[in-house]
Amino acid sequence: MNIYQHFRKEEYPFIDQVLQWKSEAEERYSVKLTDFLDPREQDIAESMIGKGSEASLSFWGGSSFSERKRALIYPSYFQPEKTDFEITVLEVNYPTKFVTIEHRDVLGSLMNLGMKRGKFGDILHSQDRMQIIVAGDVSDFVRLNLERIGKAAVRLKEVSEHDLILSEEAYEEKEGTVSSLRLDVVLSEIYGLSRSKMSPLITGSKAKVNWRITEEASFLVEPGDYLSLRGYGRSKLFAVEGKTKKDRWRIRYGILQ
Repeated sequence: MNIYQHFRKEEYPFIDQVLQWKSEAEERYSVKLTDFLDPREQDIAESMIGKGSEASLSFWGGSSFSERKRALIYPSYFQPEKTDFEITVLEVNYPTKFVTIEHRDVLGSLMNLGMKRGKFGDILHSQDRMQIIVAGDVSDFVRLNLERIGKAAVRLKEVSEHDLILSEEAYEEKEGTVSSLRLDVVLSEIYGLSRSKMSPLITGSKAKVNWRITEEASFLVEPGDYLSLRGYGRSKLFAVEGKTKKDRWRIRYGILQ
């Protein structure tokens, strides 16, 4: 069976990487700790390392609610502990009465330090609290070098995972019909926008499929895809459930609340 047949071409390099990690765990009895993976990459890793494999797979991102998680791929005899995931939680202290910090401000500041996106996980925000989950090997670097976020001077303090801000994601599940599985058509159904309004949003780099900007309105989406539209939120295409008598696709999707 062709293992690539259910995946897109741009996902092939990551599939190859997972297969290499799996082989090393099975043949060399090695343990591989990955960078933080987005949910789509986690789905791929799970599908590549099945239950019948001699390699095992576990995820952890700081809590059971974490979106971005590190993966541990290991021989079946190995018993992983949370400490094996080498995760650090940094609390951001800033003058909350005078300035507001948003998720995108934190993301931009971290990227400006020259960090790879895979080196930090979720950015958590609750009222006037902000936390950044980072890989243990870069925690000291981030703590010492991240001095400003947006217009705010900040100080970072390492805190226990027990102090982690918890935010469970919930999707409102809905059903609908679409004339095709083109990105512009599906997003129009999900967010209640006309295709004439949707097309410039997509070509203007405001749409993402599986956390990657997609500027082609004709891009074909598939079940399991994570979708987002800047300013409108995130969603997931759960299933495509055949066609109606009028030759329209039935789809089941969720909108992140």
